[in-house]
Formats: sequence, structure tokens, C-alpha cells
Amino acid sequence: MMARYIVLLGPPGAGKGTQAQIIAEKYGLVHVSSGDLFRENLKNETELGKLAQIYMKRGELVPDDVTIAMIRDRLIRPDCREGALLDGFPRTPAQAEALSRMLAESGGAVNLVPYIYVPEEVLVERLGGRWTCRANGHVFHEKFNPPAVAGICDLDGSELYQRDDDKSETVKNRIKVYQEQTAPLISYYQEKGLLAEIDGTKPIEAVTADLSQAIERAG
Repeated sequence: MMARYIVLLGPPGAGKGTQAQIIAEKYGLVHVSSGDLFRENLKNETELGKLAQIYMKRGELVPDDVTIAMIRDRLIRPDCREGALLDGFPRTPAQAEALSRMLAESGGAVNLVPYIYVPEEVLVERLGGRWTCRANGHVFHEKFNPPAVAGICDLDGSELYQRDDDKSETVKNRIKVYQEQTAPLISYYQEKGLLAEIDGTKPIEAVTADLSQAIERAG
């Protein structure tokens, strides 16, 4: 059986991380998260990690060739022989082209690109209502997991506060940036007939079922 490569897309708050873990385990794929890869390379002080650090210290974006080299280095490891679920890469059509060339070298290709779609107002509701306790970082949500007493942690009685990146204005900006950056990538994969839109407003199990169906259809 040929290796299976899936690129999972979805905005912050769409449940992409949860689904990536479930799907990777279900289909025996390695979950390749670009964020995890960066952290691993920085922590282990690899050559690529040191190179990325130079740009990050200057407050610059890490160039594509460094990110692509990290992905290549991960995909050639033996545990990716059966394929991989890519999460956070590619982010642009240029990176998608690089991934396509990279996989073609070993006779592989991207089989499917599920895009977990959730309307902006739902994402803001999911991400913008989180409150964190000052003492131990316990997380509550004003709608989905509210504390018994507003502003007080149920577990240790400390004050609950809202982190800057959980405030609705910040959340709206994160979503806007994601949509602007990812829109060309969505069009790119749509034109190639690889995109499968998945309704991310459904319960977790239903989203998993829809993803599984799309993967099995793609073969």
C-alpha cells in the first residue's frame, strides 16, 4: 500500500489539534506539527534550529527554505514510511509546491486536504470566553465550563483572569490573519481537486466520522 499524506487545514479554535491526534492514531499516520518541529529543533539546538533562532531573535519570519528543510528532515525518518498527517504546513501555495516536489522524490503525493470550516462567530465564542486561574493555570470557559462563582477558580479559590490572546479582539485578529494567509492555499488545493470541506461546528465524534469518510473516499 502506498504511503498516505494528508494536509489538515483549519483556523484557530476549529478543533484541528484534537482531530489530528485522533485521525493520525486511527490511520497509523505520524502527526507532523510544524509548531512541534520548530520547538524540537530549537530545544535540541540542531543546525536548522540554530538557523531559525537567528531570524526569530531579529523578529523576522523564518524563511521558507529553513521550514521546508525541517519538514523534509522529519518526513524521511523511518516512522513516516506509511505516511503522515501534516498540521501547520504548508501555509502558502509556495510551501505547497515545495511539499509536492519533496514527496514526488519518493514517489509520494498529497492524497487529501481536509479543511475544517467553522464560522468566525463560533470561533470567537469558543476562543474568546476562556478564563485562567492565576495560581495554577486551571482553565474555565464562560459558556462551556463556567466557574461556580464568577471570577473565582473552583479548584483553588484564586482569581480568574483573561489572557491577552483569549480576549475577543485578539481572537478576531488571529482568525482574520489566518483566513487572509490561508485563503490562497485553500484555492490552490481546491483547484487540484484535493480539498474536502468538513463542518467543524458538529460534535467531535461527528467531525471525526466526516474526516474518516473523506479519507476513505480519497483512498
